[in-house]
Amino acid sequence: MQKSSDENGQESPSLALSMVGRFSRMVVAMTIRMPRWFVGWVSRRYVAGPKLNDAVKVMHRLSKEGACFTIDVLGEEISSMEEARFFLEEYKRVVTAIIDNDFDSNLSIKPTAFGLLLDREKGMENIETLVRMAHSHDMFVRLDMEDHRVTDDTIQVMLEMHEKGLTNVGVVLQGRLLRTLDDIQSIKEKLGPNADYRICKGIYLEPADISHTERQPIIDATNQCIDAMLDSGAYVGIASHDHPVINHTLSALEKRGMGPNTDDPRKNAGPKRRHKGPGYEFQMLLGVRGPLRRRLCAKGHRTRVYIPYGEKWYEYSIRRLKENPTIGTQVAKAFLMPWTNRP
Repeated sequence: MQKSSDENGQESPSLALSMVGRFSRMVVAMTIRMPRWFVGWVSRRYVAGPKLNDAVKVMHRLSKEGACFTIDVLGEEISSMEEARFFLEEYKRVVTAIIDNDFDSNLSIKPTAFGLLLDREKGMENIETLVRMAHSHDMFVRLDMEDHRVTDDTIQVMLEMHEKGLTNVGVVLQGRLLRTLDDIQSIKEKLGPNADYRICKGIYLEPADISHTERQPIIDATNQCIDAMLDSGAYVGIASHDHPVINHTLSALEKRGMGPNTDDPRKNAGPKRRHKGPGYEFQMLLGVRGPLRRRLCAKGHRTRVYIPYGEKWYEYSIRRLKENPTIGTQVAKAFLMPWTNRP
């Protein structure tokens, strides 16, 4: 019988995992039909709150655990440039809050929230305005990857920012997409070791002709991408809660002589950047596998927590519930053991 690691690193039968998966999907199916207040109560674990001050409070608390952060103002595809202006101004407030509180934090933005699909010229202008502001404070900006319709556009935004000398920008790539290894090679040819990635499995459910759709092939593809990114000399943020991905990463780092509390030994490594690790870091979502994150942190690995906040918390929560296969069991835990339901 095949074995699989649970959250504590212990092996458990794949049959048990299958049963947990079915239970999780059943809980999710019920939860998304619940009243908005109930979804909000559950989402407290994964969303800092509707306001910037809520995110600030969470970051103050998690800073005591040695975490660093990336902040996301919730919202993506918009319907008007007025909305785009809101996101620009809100992110300016985020930059100010990071500086005022001396947080070890960067920004995560979705290009479509800045109007990229509505008015490309104005959308690019909005993104550049924010990136320049961040650049003036030596702050990094991560371009979140959305679904496959905007993969090319998102990568192009990063490349155009680098052409303008704004190298404080990196992109997210998704292991599940069949194109990702080619994207890594293409970006390597254009940016060399200045490339800076977040690699994740990808939350968007993409068509089978352009993506892997089963768990193990997605994990295998993600691990291949991690190897290719490390070998390219790029900075790599490993955004995963999966033991097979994290264990592969730890082995890959050891093989390359990389690790905590040591300089990046890769001869083709990019330049050191403020608030970055020695060529890599681990990244996790707020409220997901905190014990695992703290164990990595205790071993000296830089661990970054993705802090989402904003009025679009409901839409974000529903999407997470639908597409994260472990959240159903966590919802049940929050209901049965409410004292555990905190961000």
